[in-house]
Amino acid sequence: MRATVMYGAGDVRIEIVPDARLIEPTDALVTVARAAICGSDLWPYKTMERSDNGRRMGHEFVGVVEAVGTDVQTVKAGDVVVSPFLWSDGTCVFCQEGLQTECLHGGRYGSDDVDGGQGEAVRVPQADGTLVVLPVGADDALMPSLLTLSDVMGTGHHAAVVADVRPGKTVAVVGDGAVGLCGVIAAKRLGAERIILLGSHPDRIALGTEFGATDIVSERGDEAVERVHELTHGLGAHSVLECVGLEESTLTALQIARPGGAVGRVGLPQEDSVPDAIATFFRNVTIGGGPAPARAYMEELLPDVLEGTIEPGRVFDRSVPLDEVPDGYRAMNEREAIKVLIEL
Repeated sequence: MRATVMYGAGDVRIEIVPDARLIEPTDALVTVARAAICGSDLWPYKTMERSDNGRRMGHEFVGVVEAVGTDVQTVKAGDVVVSPFLWSDGTCVFCQEGLQTECLHGGRYGSDDVDGGQGEAVRVPQADGTLVVLPVGADDALMPSLLTLSDVMGTGHHAAVVADVRPGKTVAVVGDGAVGLCGVIAAKRLGAERIILLGSHPDRIALGTEFGATDIVSERGDEAVERVHELTHGLGAHSVLECVGLEESTLTALQIARPGGAVGRVGLPQEDSVPDAIATFFRNVTIGGGPAPARAYMEELLPDVLEGTIEPGRVFDRSVPLDEVPDGYRAMNEREAIKVLIEL
């Protein structure tokens, strides 16, 4: 079968790899209908050292179940399913607590002999705890929005949950990428009265405004902090969603949180330390976040997608067939696209 393999920074290829197949009795074999390129895929695209074996890519996909192992009970051949970006058993102590990202028997796609999502098919370990059956056909118009439940919509929602977004509160979203835009959707869905989007790309700002952003801050660094404080009468935002992961964006997020506020960090950190630690300590700012337990949020968010109440699939502004995935990486890396949808 064909799949995406990265061999080093900027070197993405579509190659023939061994066919995905059932190995464990808890596996499902899924033929991929739609997949995506994630912003986190751009970090290795920029920095990965050269590899002779390459790295299988992709962790966001929807598709059709082709076969299941003998122990699988909740999905069957023919089901249309979405997978979160990590697989999990659904039964361990952390899964039961809604933190499937820490599953004791889980793992990630593209490693440990598990297929990546950017290919024609995927072996899904722990299928019962991982896959969610969708009540639509594989070609349904809602597929782009349903695909976001695998990662970016759940991640934006996680940032909002961790940052304690509630009705009547002021929220600031740092980052106008797909996760940040989904964070705007999540903040509005949770009842935020005011949503300040920090971003500088006109197309993304326009989409963010349609999603519910009430104010736009295009400045960066100290100027952005000053502008947010101007908008909030010098107090800062109750809830801040950090959706980038860079040191500057993290520092901005911490500095615009009001005393007693909270910051939800879901941007993949590029530094080992948290900046501005002393100042945030004395302002009683709560800092939390991490990889989103997308599986835990699917049942909550799925009805809103099916009813059209939220349309996170609009973050996809370019579609490519599998053979053009390398150009999709280039387009996202060069900010020509917000998020690329892969159609198989």
